[in-house]
Amino acid sequence: METKTPTSTPSNFIKNIVIEDLNSGKVSQVVTRFPPEPNGYLHIGHAKSIVLNFELADEFKGLTNLRFDDTNPVKEDTEYVESIKADVEWLGFKWDGLFFASNYFEEMYNRAVILIRKGLAYVDDQTADQIRESRGTLTAPGTNSPHRDRSVEENLSLFERMRAGEFKDGERVLRAKIDMSSPNINFRDPVIYRVVHAHHHNTGDAWCIYPMYAYAHPIEDAIEGVTHSICTLEFEDQRPFYDWVIRECEMPNVPRQYEFARLNLTNTVMSKRKLKQLVDEKAVDGWDDPRMPTISGLRRRGFTPEAIRTFAREIGVARSNSTVDAKMLDHFIREDLKLKALRTMGILNPLKVVITNYPEDSVEMLDAENNSENPEMGSRQIPFSREIYIEQEDFMENPPNKYFRLFPGNEVRLKNAYFIKCNDFVKDDSGKVIELHCTYDIETKSGSGFTGRKVKGTIHWVDAKSAVPAEFRLYEPLILDDQEDENASFLENLNPNSLQIVQGFVEAGMKEAKPHDKFQFFRHGYFNVDPKHTTSDKLVFNLIVSLKSSFEV
Repeated sequence: METKTPTSTPSNFIKNIVIEDLNSGKVSQVVTRFPPEPNGYLHIGHAKSIVLNFELADEFKGLTNLRFDDTNPVKEDTEYVESIKADVEWLGFKWDGLFFASNYFEEMYNRAVILIRKGLAYVDDQTADQIRESRGTLTAPGTNSPHRDRSVEENLSLFERMRAGEFKDGERVLRAKIDMSSPNINFRDPVIYRVVHAHHHNTGDAWCIYPMYAYAHPIEDAIEGVTHSICTLEFEDQRPFYDWVIRECEMPNVPRQYEFARLNLTNTVMSKRKLKQLVDEKAVDGWDDPRMPTISGLRRRGFTPEAIRTFAREIGVARSNSTVDAKMLDHFIREDLKLKALRTMGILNPLKVVITNYPEDSVEMLDAENNSENPEMGSRQIPFSREIYIEQEDFMENPPNKYFRLFPGNEVRLKNAYFIKCNDFVKDDSGKVIELHCTYDIETKSGSGFTGRKVKGTIHWVDAKSAVPAEFRLYEPLILDDQEDENASFLENLNPNSLQIVQGFVEAGMKEAKPHDKFQFFRHGYFNVDPKHTTSDKLVFNLIVSLKSSFEV
């Protein structure tokens, strides 16, 4: 698959279908739905579907339902239901109807009875392995079950006994009776009901038989009056069965299914099964780990709903699979934050600087603009005194050519402050530089209009006396596509450098920063106050995205 880059006009072939359906009178009102299974947390791929369904209906003054396809009690939980609702609302959308597939279980059962009475469904005693083996292959037809020709009466009785709980899990299933020689394997008598003795999060123990997703989904759409049932391309081969269920179950409303290419991102796991494995095996800090592509993970890392919505629109809606560069998502969060985020100073790898000619007990307040691209954000006062911290990388004892930061005898500008010149330094027993001794020039104060000489380097800093200790969490992709070993297990391909934790300092004024507050730290990037690890005594910042990228729109 080729890597996809944005275009000036994002494609959306489904929108064109909707326009045609409205103009031709095929539909009078657009009704879409977002139908997650409550067996995990939503990820960025779901965000694409959410934006598509909700904004499509909104554009044409239609309706969008949030429906939980909860037909598998073994894997589902109310935790997932609540997280999905929270994610949809955080993204900025409100559903018109909230539904559960489990609310339709009685209707689905009755429609299955209709199929049995029409001779289009039968109870099969074969095991799951036997059914799988008898389905055939892409080149060989399947073989009929020995129970395929049971009478209508026997099938009705067995199906009723399945519901009554007389059979064990897997002992019997109900199959649609279609065509075991069909070139579409989905038509080879698919299972539509199975026996599962498990507690359901919504219906409790009322049922011990549960419909299969492929059978339940079209019925749910029809009951809710959905006009455009939008799903991803892997369901394309299921569409004939979707239409068969609608027709043969005699549903009064006839929805249509349309498939689009799912979202694939570079260096990103999009499989819900693999995401759950990461959580279960504690390879990450839960579903909301900032390295995860889940909505909750992106939110905790610091992504905004505006950036995610824009990303989802700009990648377009197409029929062909492609892979989107993850840097494109980074681009849109930069664009969203560049006029919103306070631009401040944070030191991630501190090196102490003593300004030897500055008065020992003096502290002065300096003016600093909050965002050079957004004057309306105003300015702030930052303290400055004899001792400050700078980044370790802003000093070199023996610098290469064109190194314009601090080195012995060189002068630089402290942002929003003064020129300082390095005169000496102190090393520890291992030979590491731990302290610089510098002098400042009082005439060079920022904003004073000084033009006596120029310096080529400007570095950031924080006042040592008032600086607030902070933890910085720096992220790389959890998966590196170019290092993936196809012969290794999934977890063996994780990037060992996906998380780096460093201790540093931020400006004194950030002491009151709250979870989800966002800042741009000069030269480092955009950061979000972590809502999980930040306490009243400890500030933790998550790197959202670096300041620059090679990605171009």
